[in-house]
Amino acid sequence: MQLGSRRCILNPASGDGEHADYVPRLMRARGFEVSETAAAGDGVELGRAAGEAGASKVAVCGGDGTINEVVRGLAAAGHLGDVTLSVVPAGTANLLARNIGVSDVEHGVDVADTGTTRTVDVGLADGEPFLVSCIAGLPADASVATSGALKERFGTLAFLVTGAQEALEFDGLHIDVDAVGVDGPFTWEGEALCLLVGNSRQFVGEGGQADMEDGLLDVAIVERMPPTNLVAEAVGHRLFAADTPGVTHVRAEEISVTGHHEPITFSRDGELSTHDTLALTVETQVLDLRVGPDYDPTPE
Repeated sequence: MQLGSRRCILNPASGDGEHADYVPRLMRARGFEVSETAAAGDGVELGRAAGEAGASKVAVCGGDGTINEVVRGLAAAGHLGDVTLSVVPAGTANLLARNIGVSDVEHGVDVADTGTTRTVDVGLADGEPFLVSCIAGLPADASVATSGALKERFGTLAFLVTGAQEALEFDGLHIDVDAVGVDGPFTWEGEALCLLVGNSRQFVGEGGQADMEDGLLDVAIVERMPPTNLVAEAVGHRLFAADTPGVTHVRAEEISVTGHHEPITFSRDGELSTHDTLALTVETQVLDLRVGPDYDPTPE
């Protein structure tokens, strides 16, 4: 094995931090060279360095935000299509790990070493990659304040539960959405509570995993509603049901979102950014990703 061909990028501050003492030992035993982040943005630089060094396998130990940083670094190095990525989930919600069938830290170490490889899609938001989702509106603003306990219990819904507490002061989003959907051109204009765009995350039906290999993004537009309704729908896990009034769903390969009169805050895998207009696209089956045995290539 070429020296440095296996890299593990570890965020020791993710989650409860208990993984920081033993994961390096486990990964080194599997032939991975381990580097640790110390501050925000370090994952980008370490991912870029791994790409520039030609690493063939990169494991990320941390949460969804750390994974996003590393993927951005690999993309900046032009190496995203030449690496096999794996996830050792040590964050709070670990949405990507859940959707690809990786259950915990020890399982993630095993999968990083010998797991099955699938070639999956990567979403792009103004050229910046994301693997899980890109969301705008109340969830994007609330995500920075969402407690770890709520994330663990509700996942993506935690953002809505937390955000409902602030909904009386939330003015909503006045947005135009233009998309190239599976059934042709799609347009939507109006007041929205939030816009949810998922690559590995499905926002309608039962929720959970989206098809990461179909070249499409899962889009849900949730119209403005009274905060009391929002709480009831979120806690009851009914907000994303396919027949819920006020929720518009489309699967699309290209999306453009424009705000009226003020910029929009988006959360791309937990990383916040602000845009007047955001273009979202998907690169089809561009990233080799290690997955667990419970991963479903074609979920309903």
